Amino acid sequence: MRNILAGLDVGTSKVCALIAEAAESGEVALLGYGVAPSTGLRKGVVVNIEATVESIKSAVTEAEKSSGLKLGSAVVGVAGAHVRGFNSHGIVAVRAGEVAERDVERVIEAARAVAIPLDRQILHILPQRFSIDDQEGVREPVGMAGVRLEAHIHIVTAAQSYGQNLVRCCERAGVTAKDLVLEPLASAAAVLFPEERELGVALVDIGGGTTGIVVYHGGAVMHTAVLPIGGNHLTGDVAAGLRTPLADAEQLKITYGVATNLVVGRDEMVRVPGVGGREPRIIARRLLGEIIEPRMEEIFALVQRELIRSGAADSLASGLVLVGGSSLLEGTQELAERIFNAPVRRGLPINLPSVPEPMMKPMFATAAGLVLYARDENGFANGKDRHGRLGKLRSRVTEWMKEFF
Repeated sequence: MRNILAGLDVGTSKVCALIAEAAESGEVALLGYGVAPSTGLRKGVVVNIEATVESIKSAVTEAEKSSGLKLGSAVVGVAGAHVRGFNSHGIVAVRAGEVAERDVERVIEAARAVAIPLDRQILHILPQRFSIDDQEGVREPVGMAGVRLEAHIHIVTAAQSYGQNLVRCCERAGVTAKDLVLEPLASAAAVLFPEERELGVALVDIGGGTTGIVVYHGGAVMHTAVLPIGGNHLTGDVAAGLRTPLADAEQLKITYGVATNLVVGRDEMVRVPGVGGREPRIIARRLLGEIIEPRMEEIFALVQRELIRSGAADSLASGLVLVGGSSLLEGTQELAERIFNAPVRRGLPINLPSVPEPMMKPMFATAAGLVLYARDENGFANGKDRHGRLGKLRSRVTEWMKEFF
């Protein structure tokens, strides 16, 4: 029986569907993909169900045609500023003098026993580290001797209504949402190296409507956050500043946009379409940079503030990794290195080797990571999301579907 996997990235600017097949060895071969413009989301949240359903249908249909397979269920990405991440810890007594799997489950339950508002749902429970008696930094405590077991975990929650709306859109498009995964976590699975996770790294996913952040240190997730600002804000600034339609502003940003004018020659010129039939104008490319650079600086400043607030800013020995469409802007790495005073690189979905050349780009990192997540029923290979999370999520998704259908 073939092990078919699917990932569905429902973003603010695009919907991307991937269909792949996993071999018994764990290797994943991409069979087909589809990409469609997204018009039903704003800042990562569904605001128009009909438009979102049509976008999902378009991307899924394209993926099915290219793969020759029918997409029935998929792991779906979650974004939006409603996402919250926080750390917690719990302590239990070891019953038999040796840590068993049941003791680990008990300490995880103790750590997750925190008050969560009724309108929120837990997306992920990510173990960070364990302590046995006075021995800290334990990663796999099962089988070790001791009398007291302590767990530090990271909990990610999301607005329940968002999950309901997203599941409903997928269902109406003919796709069962098998699991919901935080998009920056999926991107990290696709682009980060194991040594970066160990030394400390921050992945910054600059999407269309939001910017996601996930921080790793010691191989575990230490912090997650989603900021309500993204590449669409750049497009809006260009449209207003140059008095040009949004569609033309988006194309100008993609083709000629720069994150800093340090990489622009003084004699470079750009043709700007007019609004309402007005004649196009020729402007210096540096003017485009003067519009985009302040907004990129604002995005990076907000990311830096979040990293400082989380206490993770001083533990990023591997620096930062940028993904998302806006990371492709010329000069983005130079600007980020100047602001963060740390090494910065663009992230490509290298951990899914079968990705075709057209998709080996930062904006497809999330979709690739969702396929990798689907491959491992216990979560990502590095920093596993353990202890029944998947089963509970599936139960919750089923409950949402029953509520609506």
